[in-house]
Amino acid sequence: MEAHTSHVVADLCARGHEVTLFAKAGSAHFGRNSRGRVQAVLPADYQVRGYPDEDHRDEQHRRLDGAMSSAISAVRAGAFDVVINNSLSPIPHEQLDGIPTLHLLHTPPLPRITAVLATRPERPHGHRYATVSHSNARAWRAWIPDLAVIPNGIDLRRWEPGRKDRIVPGTAAWTGRITPEKGTHLAIAAARANGLRLRLAGPIQDPEYYESLIRPSLDDKVRYMGHLGQDQLREVIASAQVFISSPLWEEPFGLTTLEAMACGTPVAATPNGAMAELIGASGGVVACSADEAGLANAIREAVGLRRTDVLQRAAQFSRDQMIRSYEEALYDLHAAQSLGRVQ
Repeated sequence: MEAHTSHVVADLCARGHEVTLFAKAGSAHFGRNSRGRVQAVLPADYQVRGYPDEDHRDEQHRRLDGAMSSAISAVRAGAFDVVINNSLSPIPHEQLDGIPTLHLLHTPPLPRITAVLATRPERPHGHRYATVSHSNARAWRAWIPDLAVIPNGIDLRRWEPGRKDRIVPGTAAWTGRITPEKGTHLAIAAARANGLRLRLAGPIQDPEYYESLIRPSLDDKVRYMGHLGQDQLREVIASAQVFISSPLWEEPFGLTTLEAMACGTPVAATPNGAMAELIGASGGVVACSADEAGLANAIREAVGLRRTDVLQRAAQFSRDQMIRSYEEALYDLHAAQSLGRVQ
């Protein structure tokens, strides 16, 4: 979501919009001639903990909710035409009534948000909602029946395929947050079942999970590369024979899966969430079951796919198309608000 936010802000600025990003200090650099700015609502050194205990979780919620409330106060005091809510907070659903707002829903239904939606017989005035896949939309429609779907997109030029002579036979790649729901341990088991060398990359969001299940599995065939930058990630993914996507939850979209396909690397995925919707018939193989045997079989099939077909599938999810869809929704919101003022 951090990368998505950065891309949306940068692209809207590039298209001539004036954008204020309410976020942690130091969150973005827009460039000298940009029409964007950051208004800090948290200090630069504040760290969000992925899996805190109950006391720390409640404390974190209070801190983040306070930051969000201060952002909304600044929005109400400013002269903004429209707002994009790209957060996991319930506060914008409570406090932005009457302000044209596009809510982007990146996760399955979150109890703190659905609790707010359930108390309102009608949506807040001037609000619209979009999510990233039809799979995720089905889960939200109990609260938002007319939820739109705007798939995520990436800059296909940044994830170009590697040269054929750089593809390393017998290798697999996995990238993402290292957490139980991302199934890192399952990817390791399925790669081993096929005798593949596996390179892992991504932030360790659940240290206990990493220390108990992932670190003991590392050896000369399974290597953890760290939390890599985009150029390094592209090299890891593009040089692999197959990319493993192993979500064990209802994955709302799967940006890493799309990035792999944009590198021409076929994907083997568990059948959860939006994986089948994203991969389609040519981007990879979706396993019949979310276990080691099912994923291992999918890997064996995916290795034989044509990389040109994988690239064609990825081309359907461009960042430009995503931004144009957001822009269209924002123009519609602003027009509806202006018409309401005239009436």
